Amino acid sequence: MPNFSGLRKGWEFDKIFRTGIRANGELVRLLYLRDDDGAIKFGCTVGKRQGKAHVRNRGKRILREAFRSLAGKIIPGVQIVLGLKDKGLTAKTQDIAHELEKLFRRRKLLR
Repeated sequence: MPNFSGLRKGWEFDKIFRTGIRANGELVRLLYLRDDDGAIKFGCTVGKRQGKAHVRNRGKRILREAFRSLAGKIIPGVQIVLGLKDKGLTAKTQDIAHELEKLFRRRKLLR
């Protein structure tokens, strides 16, 4: 598995939101940038308008788990931000993982 780390700083998220490539699914929004450092950087977002804190936290947990299931297949050197849509807040982890895999394949981010 390639090097894997999380996006922590606000400017890292801002960079991807401003200049990243977008792909939308039914449940998930994908933003990504290709990078030359060989590491995979990952962050997830759920907007405040989408529900109370416990709902947003559940959404982020589901996104992280779905991403972990695919992390070994992702090509190195990419920065990814995943956002959950309103419909995704009630979805199961398997549904989110399946949609992420479709989005990653469509954007050629899988090995």
